Amino acid sequence: MRIGIIHNFYRHPGGEDTVVKNIRSALKDHGHIVVPFFRHSDELATMFLGSARAFFSGIYSFSSRKAMRALLAAHPLDTIHVHNLFPLISPSVLSVCHQAGVPIVMTLHNYRLSCPHAIHMIDGRVCERCREGREYWCLLRNCEGNLPKSLGYAVRSLSARLLRFYADTIAIYVVFTQFHRKRLISEGIPPRRIVVIPNMIRLEPETAPSQLGDYVAYAGRVSPEKGIQTLLHAARKCPRIPFKVAGRVDQMPDAVRAAPENVAFLGHLTGTDLKKFHDSARIFVMPSVCFETFGMSLVEAMARRRPTVVSRIGALKEIISDGVTGLAAEPGNAEDFSEKIHYLWDRPSLCRQMGQAGRDKVLREYSASRCYEGLMAANEMAMTLGHSWSDRRRKLGGNGTEGHLLGEK
Repeated sequence: MRIGIIHNFYRHPGGEDTVVKNIRSALKDHGHIVVPFFRHSDELATMFLGSARAFFSGIYSFSSRKAMRALLAAHPLDTIHVHNLFPLISPSVLSVCHQAGVPIVMTLHNYRLSCPHAIHMIDGRVCERCREGREYWCLLRNCEGNLPKSLGYAVRSLSARLLRFYADTIAIYVVFTQFHRKRLISEGIPPRRIVVIPNMIRLEPETAPSQLGDYVAYAGRVSPEKGIQTLLHAARKCPRIPFKVAGRVDQMPDAVRAAPENVAFLGHLTGTDLKKFHDSARIFVMPSVCFETFGMSLVEAMARRRPTVVSRIGALKEIISDGVTGLAAEPGNAEDFSEKIHYLWDRPSLCRQMGQAGRDKVLREYSASRCYEGLMAANEMAMTLGHSWSDRRRKLGGNGTEGHLLGEK
């Protein structure tokens, strides 16, 4: 097959960028012709009035539409897979693909369709005011902490909905968990247009289990929605246990200064350094207070046979099996986290047992082969629906009120 991939890479590489690269590699490994349409947010630093241009390009990008037409003319595609569109590509390219008759599969890595801020959170608390077509709350609450930026986010979400860039173009939506699928259905997306395909992790050949390490590990963004304050408070309650944090701290520089003595910040780690980081840990924690859509760092730790302590929120409660591969704690509850960390720390044999169970689950559910099979199924569904989906929406499952995400009245 000839498959296109649309993605705007982030300024700081994260889990979403890794997923796109993994999917591209998996498709190429199976003999498909993969045609990328990529932009990088770091381009803004070299652009004249980059921030202002990002404001407008996130709403409607004439240059991206022109480039997409040229790509489709040079490379006829069977399907196209959409990931991140912001800030340089914009949803406006979707209508170009649709007009060319290319079925579109869109993977939702966050909650951008129902929250301009993408994470349903503000001031450390879950916020769902923008759901059901109320994007104006992003500006009213200044969710980005910057009024022009909040305005831009609200306008681009509103315009995409009113101009029906998603409603009239996307054949199949891909999400990673049932949690996200249920949320889309509650917003009016017909269930048969939603496919659950867990993220993949590219596993290395089997090796002997590593010895249990001597610290509690966290890897990911050091930002409020990730529950960093909960992590620090839990560490204070576990003074005899070392904690190590791998991730950029530019969003929370005060966290480093406020951390207790048993917490060390190592900066952003990748590749071999990240693997060594997991292998030298005894327990992996993920104390998020937001609705995670997946959690690549969590699955990577499970693949390295690390038991986990995670928040009982969003997708995380689906990824771990509470009491089998790790333990779930109440989000934001440092006391609960510290108790569960202590419990595992003092039971090395249980750590090994849960670590192995975690790797077994990764092999069963998050392998590259399983993800590939899901992607091919999504492709087939998209091609069956074809570009005439918008004319058949109600016949195939609409109820006349599938409104908020799809732009219905």
